This record gives sequence, structure tokens and C-alpha cells, in this order.
Amino acid sequence: MLAILALVMNGCASKKAVVDAQNATTPTATSTKGSDAKTAGNAATTTTKPGSKPAGSEVVSAAAYVKKVMDTQVYAKNVVSDLSFNIQAGSKDISVPGSLHMRRDEVIRLQLFVPLLGTEVGRIEFTPDGVLVIDRMHKEYIEATYTQLDFLKKNGLNFYTLQALFWNQLMVPGEKSVSDKDLTKFELGTAQGASQNVKLQQGNMTYNWTTQPQTGQIVMANVNYANASNGASSLLWMYGGFTVLGTKKFPGHHEIQFSTSASKRLKNVKVTLDLDSPKDKADWDTKTAVSSKYKKVEATDILGRLLRF
Repeated sequence: MLAILALVMNGCASKKAVVDAQNATTPTATSTKGSDAKTAGNAATTTTKPGSKPAGSEVVSAAAYVKKVMDTQVYAKNVVSDLSFNIQAGSKDISVPGSLHMRRDEVIRLQLFVPLLGTEVGRIEFTPDGVLVIDRMHKEYIEATYTQLDFLKKNGLNFYTLQALFWNQLMVPGEKSVSDKDLTKFELGTAQGASQNVKLQQGNMTYNWTTQPQTGQIVMANVNYANASNGASSLLWMYGGFTVLGTKKFPGHHEIQFSTSASKRLKNVKVTLDLDSPKDKADWDTKTAVSSKYKKVEATDILGRLLRF
């Protein structure tokens, strides 16, 4: 989760490092629980233009296969679950209990608690309007709209992009959802064994999804950003531990690895979310009210503040 924040807040600072984008390295998949992502981790990079026929157990058009991947997404309106949260960043390796509350097209909320006591120490919330981070230990909060963050604005990244990553779905940056008219925007890699790559290129961003050919289930998402003046960043999001949610399957294990050459401080962050039986529950409030006793602070060092939780 903090890795996602590090990626999306990459454009917050007033000054950015100028690096050669070609020097950025992509994190290596190391999950022990996300076996689905590891099995499919050797997807080919050769791409197939839309409308052509990829190799695999079924000969289908590229658009038809992308449609198959789209059809794996859950119908649930809500995803609610307790979870175990772990972050590894620099010399820090922190594990705490937490909870995840998501309502489609409305909010993604991650709460972190004090072990045993269960007291909330921090809250990270994404809505279509912006980002809210609450540090209850220091009585501070950060609130910013997506248009205030250059990195997001320039690359069409918004709430719906993040929602797709959390919900294990395809995305088209700048769009609320993927529609049938978007199918031809995707390309396919040559299917090899247990994996089939789906690719989308837009501006400085490259999106790759590794899927299981038989089912179309997404087991890995790889988002890469490269810019000569802003540096390069890579986000690897691996999914595993799929459980039934309604009539579809939802990943109970999320491993998120973030690497950047543009950061002056942390260059590599790894976050693991292990959900405990996600459910479609609607009996919760999507609105978070910030106490008037809390101090609003600037969004120039969000990741550093989160590590203070």
C-alpha cells in the first residue's frame, strides 16, 4: 500500500531527480504465498497486435482474450476484510494488523492498528476526489486532490487506476472502467505455459498484466513509468490466494513491490497484504471526518510520514 503511495506521490516534491530512465530496474517477484503469480512469472514479452491470434490452448483474437480477462472481475459492490500488513523499506520491516474497506467507484480505505490493542494508528483513503492520509499518533493529516499531483495528472492516473489494481482488474488510464470499445487498445504477448501477457502503452506509462490462459485470471500487474527528466519507477503487484467472492474469485494475497530512480530517499519498498476471508459487506460508512484537533501538513513527504505510524 505504501508502495502505491510512493508511486502516485512521486510528483509531489517541488524538485525531482534527473536520471536516465534506462537505469531503472524492475523488482523481482519473491512472494512465497503468491504462488499464482510466481507460476506465471515467466511471461513472454513478444506482443501480438490487436485482432491477431495468440498462441495457447485456445486460438482466439486478442480482443476476445482481453474480454475474457475482463470477465474475471468480481461483481461485488464491496470488499471488506481484516488483514495482516507488512512493509519492508530500507532498514524497516514492520508488521501490524489492519483492515481493508473498498466500495466500488467510491473509496479504498486501509486502516492500520496497534497489535493486540486494536487501536487505529493510521488511515489511508483513496476516493474519486483525492487522497487522505491520517496519522493518529501525531494528530496530523494529509489531503490532496489528484490534479495537485503532477505525476498522476500527466499520466492519466487517478482513483480508478488504483481501484483496478486493488480489485484485480484491467485498466485504461484516465477512464473509469474498461469498455468494449477499449479492447483494441491492448496487445497480447505470446502465451507460454501457464502465462499470457496483456499489454497497454500510454504516454510514459507501460502496463503489463500476467494472466492464466485457461481462466483469464490476472496474477500479476506491472506498471512502469519512464521519463528523462523525472526518472523511472516500476510497480509490481502480485496476486495469489484466490477465494470465492460471489460467483467470481478475489485475491486474498497482495504483494506490492515498488522501485524508483527518482526518489532521493527510499528506492525500494515492498508491501504485503494478507486478507482474512474478504466479504461483500455494505454496513459501513464511506466518509471519513477529520477531527479539528488534527493539523494539516503538506504532501511532500507522504511515505516518510507513513513510516512514522
